[in-house]
Amino acid sequence: MTDPLDAFAAAVNAIPDDVDLRLRYMKMLADAGRADDAKAQALEVLTRDPGAKDALYLAYPAPQPVAPAPGPPAATVDWAKLEAEIGSPIQAPFVLESVDENGIGTVHENANIDPILEVSRETMTLADVGGLEKVKKRINESFLEPMRHPEIAKAFGKTLRGGLILYGPPGCGKTFMARAIAGELNAHFISVTISDILDHFLGESEDNIRKVFERARALAPAVLFFDEVDAIGGSRSQSNSSVTQRNVVNQLLMEMDGFDSQNDGLFVLAATNHPWDVDSALKRPGRFDRMVLVLPPDAPAREAILKVHLRGRPIEGIDLAELVKRTHGFSGADLKHLVTSASEVAMMDSIRSGSVRPINMKDMRTALSEIKPSIAPWLQSAKNVVTFANKTGEYDELVEYLKEEKIL
Repeated sequence: MTDPLDAFAAAVNAIPDDVDLRLRYMKMLADAGRADDAKAQALEVLTRDPGAKDALYLAYPAPQPVAPAPGPPAATVDWAKLEAEIGSPIQAPFVLESVDENGIGTVHENANIDPILEVSRETMTLADVGGLEKVKKRINESFLEPMRHPEIAKAFGKTLRGGLILYGPPGCGKTFMARAIAGELNAHFISVTISDILDHFLGESEDNIRKVFERARALAPAVLFFDEVDAIGGSRSQSNSSVTQRNVVNQLLMEMDGFDSQNDGLFVLAATNHPWDVDSALKRPGRFDRMVLVLPPDAPAREAILKVHLRGRPIEGIDLAELVKRTHGFSGADLKHLVTSASEVAMMDSIRSGSVRPINMKDMRTALSEIKPSIAPWLQSAKNVVTFANKTGEYDELVEYLKEEKIL
């Protein structure tokens, strides 16, 4: 019988860029007591996904407060060198707090870790986004072109700042689109989620908002991206709105308005599945005053996404035209799930036989029979909104799409 670790090793060698597969292999190695091999896999994961916490903590665990052994001092992690190796900024999860007279150190989690999860320089542009030409055209006309021509913008009284909400069904590439916008502007990309902002201590959430904007201004030109902005800047008029929620929205409004020209060179983007839950004050002129609908991928986009997820995997006889035709209405996340599911079928066959078997159309059709578009609940919510709450016309773009899909 084939050793599962050997089979996983073969699968990882065949699909080296599959981070999820490599993480599973890393954990199996750790459970088997092969610490050095697990650490090697963790480092490979970090070169592909610097934010993989399981790999980071396995590769660089918290040092234990024990008396030093005779000989030279223990080596410490060179974080600057590690950042250079993996090409992305990271911060040490643990720091040495103090050493007593006996040489015993006290370790604690790094309290000074910046609340921002990610700061990067994006090289991708809208040209790297497959399909979705209408969405890209709208982003260019309403946001990018004015930013690319600052002299003309200033002549018409427009400052070098902007706010844009990307909205649409979950899993359709809003974050990817935001990264591409940062690449178009040649700006730092700073990603912020609800976990970076909300804190259970009074006043801390507002302070986190302030720190995020201060960091973004210091890095200008920068794109400050709020993911799930409805969770951070939800409507203050809702009955379940808390004092903390209202204070967070107030602080966000103040930071977006800025004073004088302190926000010049700062482009604030946001993504949400539920723009109708975002506080209306955040969508007034000078704040998030433009909204762009990011739809499920069209046929060219589906083909590009499928190619990306099939790349690096062993494949044989894949009919992309059939897959594109049969995945109308699939989100980008659905397409990734489709390929992953088909890969698992082929991988389990490979584990049983002890040799790698390519993914074929039978595997893809098996996965297609089990996976359906996941955006149906969102479409129903969207239908209700545009039917009863589109008096201002802000969702006309969504109305057009729902009519095209014969949902409205």
